[in-house]
Amino acid sequence: MRLITSEGAKSKFENYPKEINSRLMYLRQLVLEAAEAIVGLKELEETLKWGEPSYLAKHGSTLRIDWKKKTPDKYAVYFKCTSKLVPTFKLIHGDLFEYEGNRAILFSLDQKLPEKELKECVSMALRYHKIKHLPFLGA
Repeated sequence: MRLITSEGAKSKFENYPKEINSRLMYLRQLVLEAAEAIVGLKELEETLKWGEPSYLAKHGSTLRIDWKKKTPDKYAVYFKCTSKLVPTFKLIHGDLFEYEGNRAILFSLDQKLPEKELKECVSMALRYHKIKHLPFLGA
């Protein structure tokens, strides 16, 4: 898989506070690992959307990662709120994750991330338009 990274995304990562940057770079690595595991995914674009590092795949729904000063002890993965993604994650994973409505999975700075389950969620987002018609998005 080829990763295409914009200068804006690079700059955004460089400007997070050091402690936050390490968390977001780890989250970024999980996104890239999930993308690498998708058969047939040839290209992933890493860019800025709404000022947040965002990931776009040809048949996917955009996902974003970010930390915000107004909630300094949390960071998140954001999904398109009108998709079936977060409602499906809630059905599959229950309270394993902390959610923000139908738009995000939230993490505390001191939390160990459930890597396997998070990669499954990322994979569903990056394949969304191929799986949105399947029950439980094919999970």
